[in-house]
Amino acid sequence: MENVEIIEDASDADIAKWLENRLARTLSSRDGPVTITVPGGSTPFPIIAKLLEAELDWSRLVVWPGDDRIVPEDHEASNTGKLRALFESAGAEVVTLTIMEQVPHFDLAWLGMGADGHIASLFPNTDPQLDEERRIIRLTPDPLPPEAPFDRISLTLPALLDSEAIAFVIRGEDKRAVFDEAVGGKNDLPVARLLSGAKQPVVCFT
Repeated sequence: MENVEIIEDASDADIAKWLENRLARTLSSRDGPVTITVPGGSTPFPIIAKLLEAELDWSRLVVWPGDDRIVPEDHEASNTGKLRALFESAGAEVVTLTIMEQVPHFDLAWLGMGADGHIASLFPNTDPQLDEERRIIRLTPDPLPPEAPFDRISLTLPALLDSEAIAFVIRGEDKRAVFDEAVGGKNDLPVARLLSGAKQPVVCFT
């Protein structure tokens, strides 16, 4: 895929600087809010902490979780709670995912990926489709991940693809192999379906 760029051996600081530069360019290009979606799990939070050291107009940033576990925001498994603790202290807005929300066009969709090829909470068993009419769905992964055995709420493939650019952070050789297969059209996992529908630039940090 010609629109996919892979940046090897990127550190948290490298990724945070790329995000800073991307946000700075977008903020300076127009007035009004800049809207991004970000992943959960353990990988993004050290990157976000470094990003928030940058001097940007955080009051114009609106952050959407790409997905979340259906738990209270003060629960340790809540992505939204962790995002709120980081971004809101800097002045940014963090949205709570509900099926009633109107999903915007994103300036950037930042994603992770599981070893099974899932993105956001679109696990293989949920059979995500590019023509899904909904932008937010509730679902149950099967099998339930033992480290987070909860129902989920997630942006759908069309919601994630309604973005100016897509960035992945993928760590580990097993995940990298799955991603490379998806780029080459050699599997039909959720990440491959997303990439097959992506017309915008896609950057993958490994």
